[in-house]
Amino acid sequence: MTTETARAAAARHDFALAVARAAGETALGFFNARDALVIEQKSGAQDLVSQADREVELLIRARIAQAFPEDGVIGEEHDPVPSRSGYTWVVDPIDGTSPFLNGQPNWCVSIGVRGPDGLVAGVIEAPVLRETYAALAGQGAVLNGRPLRIDPATALTSANIGFGATQKTPAAEAAAFVRGLYEEGGVLFRNGSGALMLAYVAAGRLAGYYDPGLNAWDCYAGLLLVHEAGGVAEYLGSDDMLTGGLLHAGTPAVVADLRRLGEASRRG
Repeated sequence: MTTETARAAAARHDFALAVARAAGETALGFFNARDALVIEQKSGAQDLVSQADREVELLIRARIAQAFPEDGVIGEEHDPVPSRSGYTWVVDPIDGTSPFLNGQPNWCVSIGVRGPDGLVAGVIEAPVLRETYAALAGQGAVLNGRPLRIDPATALTSANIGFGATQKTPAAEAAAFVRGLYEEGGVLFRNGSGALMLAYVAAGRLAGYYDPGLNAWDCYAGLLLVHEAGGVAEYLGSDDMLTGGLLHAGTPAVVADLRRLGEASRRG
């Protein structure tokens, strides 16, 4: 990474921190008044959208457009803006909408930045939990300013395994993965937010995370967090970031196990 590229990445990292905190405060206001929100259903009972999602994303987009007008933006709730600078912001204004709407604390604002050579910055802001996860390419990952480092000895049975399957995953496939995990001594964890489960892997709270179909806005910030904390994060979504894909995260050993269990579950 050249000096100029490093400066560009650092500037976007610092700005992402500020924007995520502002968005988190706005989202928290909606959370505390969630009974008044207009709720819509997108593709299923677990796939909800609300006034809060849309307005928080608009806030993030407006601030990015003012600070980095040549940058692109891809978000869950609004149309993509093409990049003219080589940098694209990948945004989920509220990852974990269902927990958010049901009064649970496990939701967050997720902002990832992809540069010409890959991910350069990622921030996950969890307002109710008062936790800010941040990563800058080549500079490590932190939680509330404290460095994060994944224990390289972590195995499938060292801690719980995050599982991100929704109703979009065939029931037989989801059941096969869970059965395989438990047969090998693992235990499943799910909190409704893919971004937070990746953050938990980076923080050592989970041994790993498997999702059979995650979108880029749910995971780009978390992918960099895991990588910068010393772990492995494999994401097989499309390059255009509009099509979801498989995700495995953890230590190399855990990722190998998750890949194997996932393949077995898809075979049936």
